[in-house]
Amino acid sequence: MLRLSSDSLTSLQIREHAAMPVQTQKPAGRPDAHETSTASSIPPPRVVIEAVWPEIDGGRFPIKRVVGEPVDVEADIFAEGHDEIAAVLRYRPASAPNWSEVRMNPLENDRWAGRFVPTSVGWFEYTIEAWVDHFATAVRGLSKKWEAGQEVGLELREIAGLVRAGADRAVGDEARRLRDLADALEHPGDPVVRIELALSTELRGLMDRHSDRRQARRLERVLRVQVERERARFGAWYELFPRSTAAEPNRHGRFADLQRWMGYIASMGFDVVYLPPIHPIGRTHRKGPNNSLTPGPGDPGSPWAIGGPEGGHTAIHPELGTLDDFRRLVAAAAGYGLEIALDIAFQCSPDHPWVREHPEWFKRRPDGSIQYAENPPKKYQDIYPLNFETEAWRSLWEALRDVFLYWIDQGVKIFRVDNPHTKALPFWEWCLREVWDRHSDTVFLSEAFTRPKLMKYLAKAGFTQSYTYFTWRNDKQGLTDYFTELTRSECAEYMRPNLFANTPDILHEYLQTGGRPAFITRLVLAATLGASYGIYGPPFELCVGTPVRPGSEEYLDSEKYQIRHWDLDAPWSLRDLIGRVNTIRRLNPALQENRNLRFVAVDNPQLIAYTKATPDLANVILTVVNLDPFHTQSGWLSLPLHELRIDGGDAAVYQVHDLINDARYTWRGPTNFVLLNPHHMPAHIFRVRRRIRAEQDYEYFE
Repeated sequence: MLRLSSDSLTSLQIREHAAMPVQTQKPAGRPDAHETSTASSIPPPRVVIEAVWPEIDGGRFPIKRVVGEPVDVEADIFAEGHDEIAAVLRYRPASAPNWSEVRMNPLENDRWAGRFVPTSVGWFEYTIEAWVDHFATAVRGLSKKWEAGQEVGLELREIAGLVRAGADRAVGDEARRLRDLADALEHPGDPVVRIELALSTELRGLMDRHSDRRQARRLERVLRVQVERERARFGAWYELFPRSTAAEPNRHGRFADLQRWMGYIASMGFDVVYLPPIHPIGRTHRKGPNNSLTPGPGDPGSPWAIGGPEGGHTAIHPELGTLDDFRRLVAAAAGYGLEIALDIAFQCSPDHPWVREHPEWFKRRPDGSIQYAENPPKKYQDIYPLNFETEAWRSLWEALRDVFLYWIDQGVKIFRVDNPHTKALPFWEWCLREVWDRHSDTVFLSEAFTRPKLMKYLAKAGFTQSYTYFTWRNDKQGLTDYFTELTRSECAEYMRPNLFANTPDILHEYLQTGGRPAFITRLVLAATLGASYGIYGPPFELCVGTPVRPGSEEYLDSEKYQIRHWDLDAPWSLRDLIGRVNTIRRLNPALQENRNLRFVAVDNPQLIAYTKATPDLANVILTVVNLDPFHTQSGWLSLPLHELRIDGGDAAVYQVHDLINDARYTWRGPTNFVLLNPHHMPAHIFRVRRRIRAEQDYEYFE
């Protein structure tokens, strides 16, 4: 096992591990304004920097991006009076000794903005520096006085002095050029020539690079960005139970059987194959079919009752195969462009080796017994929760961290974490940082169906992606409000949704009653509202919607408790449609983002419409979905043509190309009619194409 020292772990109790302060490096030859003392001849900075965005909880937590995804930074920057202000956004990889800078630009009402693009995986840092720009102030005054016909000789001399001071801060050719320009500004020649020189782009550029920053204000803190690989933001997940992959009924599936499914999963365009726990399953209090307490001798039990005589969280269920078999599975998946994701559930069956080897990690009841998991009135007699308040917390934390590190060594880089909201939050802040700093290509999905603030805190603490309340948002208002929050509020900076249309635990009433149209509707919503989404199959593509009882969200004959056999070639399967939708996602970069979601007005409450577009508007996707799985719905949809840079107003002509069925429609003006029959196809995924020219009776669209 990898180990931390006790001192290292103890320090975690008293520091905000996720926001370690970094000593910034001063630019060469420039004193830090914050080091100014009362004895210094340089007065304190005049500029104020406030309301920096993005900044999560005062900088305690990082924002999140993937490689190549811009970081747009804004702040209120101002000073008293009317002097010109200059500001730069400073950024660097956290390991780099020097800062890069980009000029910030004024917006309105003293708001400034700048952008940088992280180019590699890892931690990045950013901060802001601003100062009164005496050169720009002098040039502005010169220009206004000259336009008013006033004498400007003294102004030219003042500017020449500022340029000469800039030459003293520069080196080499630029220093020599600035001195030459200062001489020219002071020369008693043609004033028009001198004024044009003072206002020249060349001089402004040189002075921008060699500004007087002795009174610069630097933001008191350095903010951080966690930069991850693309799969952290975009991907399609397919969940299945390996034990249900045998070619024939009534046999426990093995990794070798699952390996033969890789072509099937890849044909549907998925990126991630997510497996429930693959560890030995306990025998004590094992659950039977439909969560019964009376299992038969052949019942396999729940994979989440982890641990048996064969081992615990770093062991493999013997009926699935060996560790070598698992490694072959990982390699086979990679050959199809798929990654294996593992479920990590930090809980133990009564038969787990930890119960015997580390009894101090579990909570004891007054009678000496270990308390099993409960969520009253629900009881999980086959599971012991870990005690995160144990005095042996150091060894517990280390052991749990080492579970991740073990499976990473086996080739796994994606983890779905079961119920993280029931484990100590300081543990997650420490553990996720420990793992990610060693393996920055690791992805963690938080399965926390819990209170909103707790769900968001887990995202801040380091989880890459989060399950959401999407499953329970089935009406237009609920979807609009929720996804506006996910994509347009502060949480969009740190919380990435992964929209699962169903899970082994959640079969929503909408899918139970809506039949095949309901499954298609939820597929399209999940795949287009979010950059990452998932399904639990084969029940999803086979439209399985029977609950264990009325009012329950549990599946009848759930795979959580028994082995199933699936007919993947069933004629009603959504396999081809899922493959089509995933192809659309891959070919249209607009669908690979979250924060570009914009809802569109449509006058029928059963129809929802929204756009996603790339920043350059080269790729614009309009999705329209009928939320009623039973009846045809129609309405008038209004597109914001100006925002999409489609010219012509009411006379605009453009094409909407349905990427599902390849149909093309010519629309005119912002308002157009849509009609969707759920029994035919309850959704459009349109690519919006601008008209580029018209010749005789034919129109061309880009």
